Amino acid sequence: MGSRWARVGIPVGASLFISALTISAVVVPRLRLLHLFQALIYVAVIALARRSSGWGFGAGVTIAVAWNTLNLFVTHLFQAGAHQLWSLLSTGHVQRVDTMAVFLGGVAHFVLIVACLAAFLQLAPGRKQWAQFVAGGVLALAYFALIAITMAPR
Repeated sequence: MGSRWARVGIPVGASLFISALTISAVVVPRLRLLHLFQALIYVAVIALARRSSGWGFGAGVTIAVAWNTLNLFVTHLFQAGAHQLWSLLSTGHVQRVDTMAVFLGGVAHFVLIVACLAAFLQLAPGRKQWAQFVAGGVLALAYFALIAITMAPR
């Protein structure tokens, strides 16, 4: 898969994100089914990345960029989560653990993005690998949209 950092960074980033999903699912039970199926994306990214698959690297980068973009620029939950973490560190109290989990998930995604890109680029990808990278990203987004539409609480 390339450098040791990338080999470690992908499962660390994905696992941290799965941890954030788990925290959120514990605190907000109505999100459990959605988060369970969302976690499957990251399990697939880890498995595919271990095989140096463009599909996995593309899925990892694309889903992380999409999720972080949404939470940084649309919902602003990333910033609110950072505020909750600061509140916890400075006062010992937190009001919204689920929002703080969004911040953890965003940080995990930054690790995943960098690790997936580094591992993929170390392959010196040709057209076939780039096509797999793009296809992996498209499939990850399509799967995420499907589970969000069908499993998100209303």
